[in-house]
Amino acid sequence: MNDPQRPGDGDDQRGATLVDLGFQTAFKTAHRMLRAWWSVRRPHTRGALVALWNEGEILLVKNSYRNEFTLPGGYVKPGESVAEAAARELAEECEIRVDPAAITTAYVGVHRYENRIDDVTIVEVTVPYRPKFAVDHREVVWAGFVSPKDALSRPIVPHLRDYLSARP
Repeated sequence: MNDPQRPGDGDDQRGATLVDLGFQTAFKTAHRMLRAWWSVRRPHTRGALVALWNEGEILLVKNSYRNEFTLPGGYVKPGESVAEAAARELAEECEIRVDPAAITTAYVGVHRYENRIDDVTIVEVTVPYRPKFAVDHREVVWAGFVSPKDALSRPIVPHLRDYLSARP
């Protein structure tokens, strides 16, 4: 896959159709509207991100609506464990399936981010092989394995920066 060096510069649009570009526009618009709403309401959100490791590299994703790189993840649904949410989001965003029982908690942090209080748990799983993955070119426009050093050199969400900076 094309490896974007900076947001907006080289984002992987190969394979993106006009319909996909329309979805990207819708995601960007909806996200801007959410951030505006959050600036009024200041909600407390709870999310799960999954750090998928293979041979010392971590899987990063680039969402169509955000400037920073992140990990696959999203909100934890009512009645869902963090590991279940992380496994679900990894499957939805990258078509990679992992057993929630193989996932361990690695980081818990709270940041004021995008006009909300963002309570995030990062869970991790190491796989013995480099999985094949795919992105939808709608919500996720790029994914790839990178070294922690490479990840830290990019614009990344604050939780991911904390998590990677604390790793040995």
